[in-house]
Amino acid sequence: MAYRSLNPFTERTVRTCDEHTAAEVEAKIAKADALFRSDWSRGPIKARLAVLEALAGLLTDNRDVLATAMAEEMGKPLAQGQGEIDLCAGIAAYYADKAAEFLKPQPYDTDLGEAWTEFHPIGVLLAVEPWNFPIYQLIRVVAPAIAVGNPVLFKHASIVPHCAALFEDLVMQAGAPDGCVTNLYISSDTVSELIGDDRIQGVALTGSEGAGSKVASRASEMLKKSTLELGGSDVFVVLDDADIEKAVAAGVEGRLSNAGQVCTGSKRFIVQKAVAEAFIDGFVEGMKSAVMGDPMDPETVLGPLSSEDALKDLTGQVEEALSHGAKALTGGKPSDRTGFFYEPTVLVDITPDNPAYYQEFFGPVAQVFVVDDDDAVVAQANDSHFGLGGSIFSGNIDRARKLASRIETGMVFVNSTTTSMPELPFGGIKRSGFGRELGDVGIKEFVNRKLVVISEGKAASTVG
Repeated sequence: MAYRSLNPFTERTVRTCDEHTAAEVEAKIAKADALFRSDWSRGPIKARLAVLEALAGLLTDNRDVLATAMAEEMGKPLAQGQGEIDLCAGIAAYYADKAAEFLKPQPYDTDLGEAWTEFHPIGVLLAVEPWNFPIYQLIRVVAPAIAVGNPVLFKHASIVPHCAALFEDLVMQAGAPDGCVTNLYISSDTVSELIGDDRIQGVALTGSEGAGSKVASRASEMLKKSTLELGGSDVFVVLDDADIEKAVAAGVEGRLSNAGQVCTGSKRFIVQKAVAEAFIDGFVEGMKSAVMGDPMDPETVLGPLSSEDALKDLTGQVEEALSHGAKALTGGKPSDRTGFFYEPTVLVDITPDNPAYYQEFFGPVAQVFVVDDDDAVVAQANDSHFGLGGSIFSGNIDRARKLASRIETGMVFVNSTTTSMPELPFGGIKRSGFGRELGDVGIKEFVNRKLVVISEGKAASTVG
């Protein structure tokens, strides 16, 4: 696999990186495993939290450097990249502050005597991460892992090697010991081999359904824990009592952020008939007026897609959707300019027999469905293979609350687009994956929940 930085705005190669050799990979695994067996990993948490505290500051200090690297390697507008780094710094700071409390022993009432659960590291983790949020995807695995004491090897996407190297360097600058967090330039075949290595005890992946299926299958074969955050086709519900101006603005941002290359991006717009005309008119105009251009220009709202392959894939999807009866209210084709740009697109008249109906569009393409009532909203929302996030816009919070409980998805946000915060568990259901990251839940995905019981001499039956 070639690791290459190709600027998607200029279409020029910036750098290439060689894959690590088998000997280099072995040395890195051995170092991570040795660290896991050391006092640093298994001892008091204070030293590990100091690394996270320092890392939070370093991320902030290097905000512009990291945002520039993202713009250069995968086309993210500079302001959006800066916002990503602010979130990453917040995640590191959050676990530096909260992890000790989260990992305190948990007592249980039992007739047997005194009992509690302790939270211990399980070993070296392998993280397989995508390009769309090059630093955020790493920090949400790495920060809780450092707090727990699990060393992390990570294989980043091949188009963001510079971002991967920068992140590893910042963790080392923060005072992490060798083997704590390690960047690997390796192939997918090597990933499969590593999952089979006895020193790897858990696998976290964010990526496509195909990649998730392969990784989960291999991890299951080796009886190892995995977490998956996969694709999404999130609903953006507009009820007939919604603030239409607010919903339009949020809908445009939710679909165009990161050029639409967001798993939790707003993708399926479900609008009630009474407000459909007003919303669609405003939404189409907002999509058409988005400023497209250089990711380094502060005025740019919509940057290029991450790669030529991404542009080709999206173009093919839309063409197929149109050939099966969908209609484009705006856009529907690549932009005629240098760079991997796709026009902001709004599709309507998508029926269940159209392949697009069940697909995820990873780019600035929105699907709009008009429905009659709240029951129809739920039916349309749940008719999906995915279940990651979603939004409901309504002037009646009680009504929105009831709908939120009926929608089959991992996260629902009322009167805002789906977002991520350090304290909120993040993850989905169905083909969007399993497990959770962030918050008090995410930190316990890869721990040994060890039960300890001090018996008071009462008899107990033997089971197991």
